[in-house]
Amino acid sequence: MQAIQKVRHRQADANGLEVFFREAGRPDQPTVLLLHGFPSSSYTFRAVMPTLADVAYVVAPDLPGFGMSSSPTVDTYDYTFENLSRAIENLLDQLEVERFFVYLHDFGAPVGYHLATRAPDRIRGLIVQSGNAHQDGLGEQWDSARAYWADPTEDKRAELPDWLTFDGTRDQYLAGLPEQLRTLHPPESWHLDWERMSRPGNIDAQFALFSDYASHVARFDEIAEYHRAHQPPALVLWGRRDSYFDVDEVLAYHRALDRLDAHIYDAGHFLLETHAPECASLIRTFVLDNT
Repeated sequence: MQAIQKVRHRQADANGLEVFFREAGRPDQPTVLLLHGFPSSSYTFRAVMPTLADVAYVVAPDLPGFGMSSSPTVDTYDYTFENLSRAIENLLDQLEVERFFVYLHDFGAPVGYHLATRAPDRIRGLIVQSGNAHQDGLGEQWDSARAYWADPTEDKRAELPDWLTFDGTRDQYLAGLPEQLRTLHPPESWHLDWERMSRPGNIDAQFALFSDYASHVARFDEIAEYHRAHQPPALVLWGRRDSYFDVDEVLAYHRALDRLDAHIYDAGHFLLETHAPECASLIRTFVLDNT
């Protein structure tokens, strides 16, 4: 019988920032680093951590600017994915984690890929859930973003969708979903996200990260070389109704990696909100098979 594991909640000083993180399991087990995306936090992983902790040491931080971690203003902190990755790297060093599996979701993908390309030998495997690393996943819904990144003027900014609002936060969970899937989503998720985004200066921080996502897209060739040279085992999980990252991205990973297991669900961008038991079981097996 699988043991029931408790999740612990801690704080750490990482490069001068207070980083909140959840952990479960024993440090002598293989580590799984869970990196959330926009606009969420480690709360995303609340339902999968107890299952994974039976076979892994599970660490789920709130990235700086998100959740319960520090949210400095943009005039005191440079919000780039590389800087976020340095804070997470510092946290891993404090926890004495040398090698780890990394879960990449949304904005967590550029953070995780900075860790992976900087120190490829630390990566045991990739667990990708709506984490983009190819042009294939960036459909026409990204056209206004591309236009802004190429010409970051006020006129181009005015053409962007108005997503840094309560309604935009809720849409991250519900956009594109039929009613039978919308009712599976607990509303406290986006209420919690918006409460944290409403901190003074946080909207500017979120826009700074959106702007820096252009640097992640510019690194796609570097990431492709990482995939080619190191061939990390990968588990890819996707919601076919994801309104932000096209399901074509799954095939792009399939072409790039030799050891890949992919699963597509009738779900949206926040797959774990509706399919946590199924995903937890797959991740658990993936860790066991690659340890």
